[in-house]
Amino acid sequence: MIADETIGALATRLDDAQTSVADTPSLAGTHPLDIDDAYAIQAALLARRVARGERTTGVKLGFTSKAKMAQMGVSEIIVGRLTDAMCVADGGEVELARFIRPKVEPEVAFRLARDVDTGAPGTDITACVDAVAPALEIIDSRYRDFRFTYEDVVADNTSAAGYAIGPWLPVQDVPDLPVRLHGENREILGSTAAILDGPSHALRALFHMARRRRIPLRAGDVVLAGAATEAIPLTPGVTACEITGLGRVSMRSV
Repeated sequence: MIADETIGALATRLDDAQTSVADTPSLAGTHPLDIDDAYAIQAALLARRVARGERTTGVKLGFTSKAKMAQMGVSEIIVGRLTDAMCVADGGEVELARFIRPKVEPEVAFRLARDVDTGAPGTDITACVDAVAPALEIIDSRYRDFRFTYEDVVADNTSAAGYAIGPWLPVQDVPDLPVRLHGENREILGSTAAILDGPSHALRALFHMARRRRIPLRAGDVVLAGAATEAIPLTPGVTACEITGLGRVSMRSV
């Protein structure tokens, strides 16, 4: 594992890229990283945001598509952290100038009704969930020319940049619901089954990762379970996600 001072320096580099809206070269290009290093950098990055007054609001999952796992040569999901500064109101405006090269994905969001005891291997995380909703996630890699490794993505907080959540409904199983993502110039159809063959599987995978990585899961936290389709560029105008049986969520980019 790399030294603590190096972890801090690399976290600062990513934080500066995000706050100045200026990309940075791959970290792994100059500092060989393993996955433990990557999560340590992510934690240091989150600590900087919290020190500025941001509040953690939940977690997001990445690589929940088996095709994406195969593309990246991995066999497990990755986890990033959400903060209140990333939250966009349903139907609200988001400034594109905040981002480097933003894209948007349709997601299923879950809400935790109580703290999850990640210290107990037999905990059923699905029993800790009380609501589900359609969601949009903005992703924005901070790396130059989209050149990055698996470890780079984890260190960069899994490209987390923003999210909007539609109306919450009582929790239900959503294994294979039609999904429609549409922006000003593009429409994509998909299914919630693309999220690890069903979002409930993604929840269980999250529990194991949170237990291993000591990521707290608290009452009120949002869980973005992963993308139901490929991402599309976030462009000026309205972007919306509609999930049959769950509802609609939108944001307006300016």
